[in-house]
Amino acid sequence: MYKFLIIILLFSGTLSGQSKILIYMDLKQTDHLKAYGITFNALKKGIQADWLLNYRGGSFMLDYSDELALQCKIKGVAFEKITAGQAADIYSFVQSEEQNMDVVRLEKAPKIAVYVPPGFQPWDDAVTLALEYAEVDYDKVWIEEILRGDLEKYDWLHLHHEDFTGQYGKFYASFRNAPWYIEMQMLYENEAKKLGFKKVSEMEKAVVATIKKYIAQGGFLFAMCSATDTYDIALAAMNVDIVDKMFDGDAADPDAQNKLDFSNTLAFENFKLEMNPLVYEFSNIDIQPVEIGSEKNDYFTLFDFSAKFDPVPTMLVQNHVNVIHGFMGQTTMFRKSLIKKSVYILAERAGTDQVKYIHGNYGRGTFTFYGGHDPEDYRHAVNDPPTNLSLHKNSPGYRLILNNILFPAAKKKKQKT
Repeated sequence: MYKFLIIILLFSGTLSGQSKILIYMDLKQTDHLKAYGITFNALKKGIQADWLLNYRGGSFMLDYSDELALQCKIKGVAFEKITAGQAADIYSFVQSEEQNMDVVRLEKAPKIAVYVPPGFQPWDDAVTLALEYAEVDYDKVWIEEILRGDLEKYDWLHLHHEDFTGQYGKFYASFRNAPWYIEMQMLYENEAKKLGFKKVSEMEKAVVATIKKYIAQGGFLFAMCSATDTYDIALAAMNVDIVDKMFDGDAADPDAQNKLDFSNTLAFENFKLEMNPLVYEFSNIDIQPVEIGSEKNDYFTLFDFSAKFDPVPTMLVQNHVNVIHGFMGQTTMFRKSLIKKSVYILAERAGTDQVKYIHGNYGRGTFTFYGGHDPEDYRHAVNDPPTNLSLHKNSPGYRLILNNILFPAAKKKKQKT
């Protein structure tokens, strides 16, 4: 009886005769990435949407309007105009007990911030590329904005490929004489001085602590590549110096490894630091290229969750395929044995210790980490040209990024504990 009443309430608008737009997200969709932008911008205008989890690749259902249909046509997004009766049939099918599907109501577009240094370009980062292509608005914030409390204005925060340890990406061995590296170091050192910090590494610790508080109070954090593991490393090293003298002027604590506090981290534990400043790696969290092997065999598989009992991880893995070609980054994947048991594993390389995509809860908020730099550029190098997403409009790897901007819009629903 209770389930029946929920369905009736959900369908109340549909049964009144309102036609619907079904933006299907299976292999027949012409532009998956812009479909997220269409849905996001409809939410911004106060139009509610329903996310049909596991139905035709995670489709979107919205009330029909000529304006919305025109936007889909202009943006090249495929859709169907369906009758109220057809929509009711779809809702009934999706919510039936026999199907691993569900309906999630999207109510309000989240306000998005991207943590980036001054002078950044959208093509420096896969998330900003995706947001720009999908035409999703976002604001830029950096260290000063974070520390003065500006995060309270935002629902969702993405961390550009930051090195939160204060070691400038550990590019010292290869690029210490490059003009861009010298300029980057000066930029961070001047920012630390301006804000009253003696060292960049101490400033970064203040940033990660502030972001952690933001998550605890209900914020949604998303990060890729080196912003994932270096964030947790900085949290573990909150009370110890792990940075060598070429980065901050004094030597690291020789007993730094034993002084790490893994109870302070979000996702990872028991990892071993890479203390050699000449080695382009932060810790053993990251999976090395030799472990991955040939590019042609590098694929990761999305986990299949219960849509009705685990709606958030289900939202995060919505896709038109469940096996996706891998891609590298400074942090490419995460070692499963070092991931906390409380964390959801969303995608991994089957039969290995290599995890690509994870999600977890902290306080009232969440964090989601996605390994690698660019889903459509397998070995992205410094100064490589930007990826043209108009050539990858159906990218399953980029879809995982855009799932993350919509799930904060979902009507809150109890998750399985």
